[in-house]
Amino acid sequence: MQYHLDGFRAGDPSVALAKTTSDAKPDEVDVLIVGCGPAGLTLAAQLSAFGDISTRVTDLKSGPLEVGQADGIACRSVEMFEAFGFAEKVLKESYWVNEVAFWRPVEGGAGLARADRIQDVEDDLSEMPHVILSQARVHDFYLEVMRNSARRLVPEYGHRLVDLKRTDDSDYPALATFEVGSQAPLKEVRARYVVGCDGARSTVRRSIGHELKGEAARQLWGVMDVLVVTDFPDIRLKAAIQSGGDGSVLIIPREGGYLVRMYIELDALHGDERAADRNLTCEMLIAKAQKIFAPYMLDVKEVAWWSAYEIGQRVCDVFDDVPPAQRGTKQPRIFIAGDACHTHSPKAGQGMNVSMADTFNLGWKLAAVLRGQAGPQVLDSYTAERQAKAKELIDFDKDMARLFSAKTKTPADAAQFQTYFKKHGRYTAGVETRYAPSLLTDAGRYQRLATGYQTGMRFHSAPVIRLGDAKPMHLGHMLKADGRWRLVAFAPSGDVGQPEERIAALCGFLQNDLIPRFTDPAADMDSVFDMRAVFQCSHREMDISALPRALVPRKGLYGLIDYEKAFCPDLKHGPDIFDHRGIDRAQGALILVRPDQYVASVLPLDAFAQVEAFFDGFMLPST
Repeated sequence: MQYHLDGFRAGDPSVALAKTTSDAKPDEVDVLIVGCGPAGLTLAAQLSAFGDISTRVTDLKSGPLEVGQADGIACRSVEMFEAFGFAEKVLKESYWVNEVAFWRPVEGGAGLARADRIQDVEDDLSEMPHVILSQARVHDFYLEVMRNSARRLVPEYGHRLVDLKRTDDSDYPALATFEVGSQAPLKEVRARYVVGCDGARSTVRRSIGHELKGEAARQLWGVMDVLVVTDFPDIRLKAAIQSGGDGSVLIIPREGGYLVRMYIELDALHGDERAADRNLTCEMLIAKAQKIFAPYMLDVKEVAWWSAYEIGQRVCDVFDDVPPAQRGTKQPRIFIAGDACHTHSPKAGQGMNVSMADTFNLGWKLAAVLRGQAGPQVLDSYTAERQAKAKELIDFDKDMARLFSAKTKTPADAAQFQTYFKKHGRYTAGVETRYAPSLLTDAGRYQRLATGYQTGMRFHSAPVIRLGDAKPMHLGHMLKADGRWRLVAFAPSGDVGQPEERIAALCGFLQNDLIPRFTDPAADMDSVFDMRAVFQCSHREMDISALPRALVPRKGLYGLIDYEKAFCPDLKHGPDIFDHRGIDRAQGALILVRPDQYVASVLPLDAFAQVEAFFDGFMLPST
């Protein structure tokens, strides 16, 4: 964590200096976010990092979420939390999913038997674990980031969106109308952009004429967070229990050492029947769970939260307000994210994770356009990239839900769910997302130079030593949610940053050509592009004073030197990053990393023309 750049300041360094906006009109805003779920708060936290962007966040509820809802946090999401600065807090509080147990009916007899117990996350999938933590606590951490930002951003609760329309106003084309309290007059807010994160019954989605398309599985499930006494041996493991004839239970141990979540298969729904028509009680869920657990004892001492739901997989065709026929000629102004545009079962623990990934994808694009760094065409990539991922999720979830609820007749039938779970472990960890070639991601022509950094996939971290202070760390942890592009150069063998070498030539190109082209002259040289370099030799053999200026830039009020941009392999705490991530040692490689941590391009170190052409495709020159 870096601070004191513009002068010494005592106190909590995570609290930014407040930015006043006395010239702003209270009913006009750059971005209006409707909904304070995971998608809305991820977007709000990201936009709060930019003091020159005005953001408002509203929610129908009277206050922050306190209990219930999602709890599974994929490895990829914890990587993202590191970019926001609160991964350590999540890891400290959460339950870590280390192993998964599979239970099936005893073959030829009554009762249950453990069929297998496996590692949950394969080695080197991520430096972060798969964890379980209340969605409410994740919200708390995002809210803290927002409160500590220069904008001191806080949600406006008790706001019910009653109307949203796109107007002819060229500056603030979206007009939202809210009801705030039963007696108060309606409140109007004009926005440059609106993002609907307002759930499956989204008012924002309806306002732009979209609907969720798909089918419900007509299977009823109950979920409850409970404190229990039991003789079931795997109660503190994630466990999938498939009984002989009473249905299935998915056990998710919760944080704190005692609380357990149970997803309990109930009866199928019929005709137009809905979950609410069953008049379910938590006692009914307990009784059903006890039947599935038999012959093990399950004594529920307290129910902290419970609910019932029906499985359905639905997705919108488009995630913004531009019809397909007008794509490329009309700028999107209204977007939807999270449950507003895709719904599915909670079995694979993907809902909160995919929703947060939606707005992490969108946030930096909105910021780049609003700050004049990129053309509005980058906003079209949001629906193109995230709708494709939502469709993949729907297809996956259908198979997962079907196999988990299958009425098993033989051990082979029961084993199908376990086999599917193992096969798709990388997907459920969130690391299999791959964006197709586009304006923001190239086709991977030079992939051979860095086979471990697949174009279109997230930047896979690995251990390194920071040159300036010899700190062992993960390289990916320098990818913060600050809207900047990262240019990560892996040096060829023998290159230590001397003037006649390739890293120095690349730095010269960046400093003299690329950076001045797209960066305000009054801003620091790495305000748009954050250059980093990884050298092959030991950090004790390097001379940091000999590095080119792009790797030791002068910044801030006093022109202080940033010593945190150069790295070397960490052979003490981990494998050599060059071998581990398939970097061509002879030629090195340049990795262009998007602000959302996805690899946009792998290039030779001297591919200056290709770098310029890539950024010319969507970025605007500085004025």
